[in-house]
Amino acid sequence: MPCAPATRNGVPLLDRSDVISLVAYSQIQDAFGVWRDVPTSRRVFCKADSVTQSEFFNGGQNGLKPEWRFTLFYGDYGGERTVIYNGTTYSIYRTYRAATDIMELYAERKAGVNDGAENGA
Repeated sequence: MPCAPATRNGVPLLDRSDVISLVAYSQIQDAFGVWRDVPTSRRVFCKADSVTQSEFFNGGQNGLKPEWRFTLFYGDYGGERTVIYNGTTYSIYRTYRAATDIMELYAERKAGVNDGAENGA
């Protein structure tokens, strides 16, 4: 018999057994006056799930290739558009505030995005 999900006051607790790196980019001017994007990343706990069949189908009709849904606390998300999960870089194409304190990030792998961008690989 499966276990009932953990709850607090009847509200299911968020499973945060996965870790992702959220990557933000800022521009700095180098010694030659050239502006460059510099990535900074931070690790947050989340729940990683494959996207639903309907999300995959609807995304495909719009030229997207949805792969993952990351569920995390709303306060952990700062508007980043790139996420690294298990060493692979994904682009966040959609966000959804599922509840007062829960945010869902929908991600796809994009051509031309380097894997392991956080460590310069």
